[in-house]
Amino acid sequence: MAVATTIAEQMIDLCRQAAERNRGCAARKGNVVELRPEHGDDVMVVADLHGNRLNLRKLLGIADLAGHPRRHLVMQEVCHGGPEYPGDGGCMSHLMLEDMARLTCEFPGRFHFLLSNHELAELGDFPICKSRKMLNLLFRTGITEMYGDEGERVRDAYMEFIASCPLAIRTAGGLFISHSLPEKCDRDGFDTAVFTRPLTPADWTSGSGVFRLLWGRDFRSANAEAFARLVGAELLVHGHEPCSSGYSVPNSRQVILDGCGPTACYLLAPIGEKLTQPQLIGKIHKLFGGKPLCGATKHCGGK
Repeated sequence: MAVATTIAEQMIDLCRQAAERNRGCAARKGNVVELRPEHGDDVMVVADLHGNRLNLRKLLGIADLAGHPRRHLVMQEVCHGGPEYPGDGGCMSHLMLEDMARLTCEFPGRFHFLLSNHELAELGDFPICKSRKMLNLLFRTGITEMYGDEGERVRDAYMEFIASCPLAIRTAGGLFISHSLPEKCDRDGFDTAVFTRPLTPADWTSGSGVFRLLWGRDFRSANAEAFARLVGAELLVHGHEPCSSGYSVPNSRQVILDGCGPTACYLLAPIGEKLTQPQLIGKIHKLFGGKPLCGATKHCGGK
């Protein structure tokens, strides 16, 4: 049974307010949030969650943004996955997207929800099929299950919020945090204007620069080196790729995090301090107790 129209109106207003908070973030330049020591002390980075509410609750408790007023929290990719409504009611992950909007409003300028490929798929109506299920259809069905006739208006508000989200976070210490990186930067280059110019609906479509950025899975050293040079980064921090150990280190520039499963990890790094890759790996923590075993290649540095 759908909720009352007033509840739908409240959610529409919340998403619009969250979009305004994103666009008005003081540290934002174009589509990148530039974190400097004056903005805070540290940044906690969480990768793909895909509707995993257990992990979300525990991560928010660790972040404790209310108790750490100089901490920033970065999250990404919550849509598509997790529990479903009974019967054919669809996916409930839209509720976690609402959580992202609430956090954006509750901690403006300190909570950052990155644009990721599954949210981009909703913006651009790009179909994603997994395990013989159309994830976009399940997502829309879930919205309708919750909001009934107001579902389309609520979804439009979701899209306004998603479209306002930054593409990346850059720290004064040389980290560049984005959902992924484009493929074949070393061969084909990449137009970094997507980080500075206003984005349009054309950017949500397959083949665009934003699409390349968020869907890429090219973890070659040469590609990472080329992208790091293009964005002026020392180290790259991404999600997007499942990691059996909770994180992986495919080359000497990249660290990949996975926040979804029982081996989920998160990163807690200083904003202003430059770190080597082994030092950065030492800032990765298991969500469910202890330090992770090295999920890396020979670049791990033993930590």
